[in-house]
Amino acid sequence: MNDALIELRVWRQFLAVAEELHFGRAAQRLHMTQPPLTQAIAQLERALGLLLFDRTRRRVALTPAGEALLPDVREVLARAQALPARARAAAQGEVGRIRLAFVSTVGFEQLPAWVRAFRSACPQVSLELVEATGDVQLQLLERGEIDAGLLLHSPQFAPPGLAGLRVAREPLVLALPAAHPLAVQAKDPPLAAVLAEPLVIFPRRILPSVYDAIFALYHAAGHSPQVAQEAIQMQTIVNLVAAGLGLAFVPQSVMQFQRTGVVYRRVAAPSRRKGPAALPECDTRLVWNAKAASPALVRFVAFVQSLHGAEQGRPSGSPQENDLLLNE
Repeated sequence: MNDALIELRVWRQFLAVAEELHFGRAAQRLHMTQPPLTQAIAQLERALGLLLFDRTRRRVALTPAGEALLPDVREVLARAQALPARARAAAQGEVGRIRLAFVSTVGFEQLPAWVRAFRSACPQVSLELVEATGDVQLQLLERGEIDAGLLLHSPQFAPPGLAGLRVAREPLVLALPAAHPLAVQAKDPPLAAVLAEPLVIFPRRILPSVYDAIFALYHAAGHSPQVAQEAIQMQTIVNLVAAGLGLAFVPQSVMQFQRTGVVYRRVAAPSRRKGPAALPECDTRLVWNAKAASPALVRFVAFVQSLHGAEQGRPSGSPQENDLLLNE
């Protein structure tokens, strides 16, 4: 016997003797005869190279080494006894770990509520959260460094090859400096009054479909956006608007971020004769690799779907497939 081959059976025998301090009673407890038990403890001591028990004709006592080992042995055996139940719980998604990335807009309101409710429903599933833009999330998913992501995109432009749930659809609204004339007036500003203003926007690589939708809005009205500044995070974009660098189209959920010096307005939709009939919208989608989904992730997806009535879809591919996914 060596250190690597000491079986749990031997540790159970050690525990019985340590608790009974009597080889005969320990043997009865283990439903075995005393000689094999005595031999097993002697073999364990030889394997460890130390004595675990002081033996005399009148008494059996733990040595200091045996005393020190006893709590660890109890813990190991308790963990081993719990393994079957834990394995069944893991297979059912009741225990495990989910590495979840998210864009900042989800963190304003939706994500905190989901985390709180999911922890209550599945306390043994660990949610590891990391904030990341959509382009970074797709890279992390491809490398297997996260299990799922919450990202933004324009309707009908879900990332291909991933399973997904649309958890929200929201319009874009306008963030303006509080002192701007369009912010002072009570009514929603018309699109024509917005188009010539400097624009603060995220880089195209971050949200290509939403970026393109905003530019298409300008082009349809015969304008080219005058980009004053780009920034990655929505909070930074709003802060730049507060500093007076320009206006910004942001998802409606960003209105939860109340920043002094910024007001939010909905833009009056233009008529069909003057441009597009509706202002751009964006979807928030939970995406994951269905082939690599753990039971815990499957449970989380079902949980989110049940809370929000989200639409579960097959892996997306062509725009036509994405249309079906969003309109099911």
